[in-house]
Amino acid sequence: MVTFLLCILALVAGFFVYGKFVDRFFGADRNRETPAVSKSDGVDYIPLPTWKVFVIQFLNIAGLGPVFGAIMGAAYGPMAYLWIVIGCIFMGAVHDYFSGMLSMRNGGVNMPDLVGRYLGPGVKKALIILVCFLLLAVGVSFVTGPADLLQTLTGWDKSIWLYIVFIYYILATLLPIDKIIGSVYPLFGAVLLFMAVGIFGALVVGDVRGTVVMEEMTWSSFRNFHSDPQNNVLIPMLFVVISCGAISGFHSTQSPLMSRCLKNEKYGRPVFYGAMITEGIVAMIWAAAAISFFGGPEGLNRAATEGIMIDGVLTKVTPAVAVDMICKSWLGQFGAVIAILGVIVCPITSGDTAFRSLRLTIADLTKYDQTKIARRLVICVPVFAVAYFCCMVDFSTIWQYVGICNQLLAAVVLWTASAYLVGERKPHWMTSIPATFISFVCVSYFFIAPYRAGGLHLAPVIGYAAGAAVALALFVFCIVKGRQAAKVSLS
Repeated sequence: MVTFLLCILALVAGFFVYGKFVDRFFGADRNRETPAVSKSDGVDYIPLPTWKVFVIQFLNIAGLGPVFGAIMGAAYGPMAYLWIVIGCIFMGAVHDYFSGMLSMRNGGVNMPDLVGRYLGPGVKKALIILVCFLLLAVGVSFVTGPADLLQTLTGWDKSIWLYIVFIYYILATLLPIDKIIGSVYPLFGAVLLFMAVGIFGALVVGDVRGTVVMEEMTWSSFRNFHSDPQNNVLIPMLFVVISCGAISGFHSTQSPLMSRCLKNEKYGRPVFYGAMITEGIVAMIWAAAAISFFGGPEGLNRAATEGIMIDGVLTKVTPAVAVDMICKSWLGQFGAVIAILGVIVCPITSGDTAFRSLRLTIADLTKYDQTKIARRLVICVPVFAVAYFCCMVDFSTIWQYVGICNQLLAAVVLWTASAYLVGERKPHWMTSIPATFISFVCVSYFFIAPYRAGGLHLAPVIGYAAGAAVALALFVFCIVKGRQAAKVSLS
């Protein structure tokens, strides 16, 4: 339990120490007018209470990643703990903070426009495709995912839930952000909080009573515990499997939504940096729960590959099955229902804003005003028509590329933040070092990952060499540009 509690405390301390340093370094200005005030339109630019903006931001970014991704990452062993803590504090929260604050400084623009301003039109064009693909893929998967979970929970036919979820998404995408999203998210947040607190309490109390054995970090923990290490190489696979709990490019598509609702820049740290730290805590809880419940990472891997008996049936443990088993065992029937509802809330509250962000991204690119609902429909109708078609076909082939696209977007956003810092004549290390690392992860993943995961499945040494070369080249380029900017400033 010592390792687990130290990791939780480190995440909390990261918010108060490093988060405050990042905020001061960026130069949040409480006297600067925000887009929520200067561009208020009653639809997307609406000043909201800060606590509500935090809840919305947290639920926007907390899809199934910090739950399912953390459980899948736990199969690699306690190294997942280190990645969640270090990644969240020094990479993910910094990424989310800069994407939100830079959007706010630039009138609430979405990521493609923001990247275009700092990295050029060529990168912007490539990012438009990447962002639109990622938002559509997340939106579609978070239609079918919740429908599957709700069918299991209620016994209703999946098609009924598909239509219900679709109707909710359409309304949440069309209506002003304070009408549905701003109204129901506090309730959703309470459910998700109950789930996290319940599992946290079960872990701590169980360890004290001796009914739960929590894995501690030792020197022997620094290895790959996965049952198939040949296809699941620790580096870089772990850093892609666990994204939302450490760093996720998808978050940069969500932060601009809230940059249009914050009343003051001084709230950027608790909303953008703080929401990511909160998600890291959720991921840490579920990674620890998965390892502890199944008797260590070896037990978790056996349950996933060989299966276990559930109600007399040999069942291979997927993340969804693991959540169901853990909640029922530790929280009882009532607690399990609430906790499972929390798992359903996670994808729904990311799916609705994924579609909303896609509408706004298309609107920004086409300069198509969204004040009137008729003009929002012009974009929403084709978007949801494509989404519905994707729900009716096998989307798994496309989905296998989402994980790496997610981290590729994170790298681009961090390089964008580095370019901004260079332009401001500030040291860029805070963002360029994480950008270099994530660039290495992305390139090496393309070479090392198996075909089914979107890679070339080559020898790790090839992937590491290619990843290091590209990452180093980008880092050197950033330093050179920084020195050139410094010389121009001095002259």
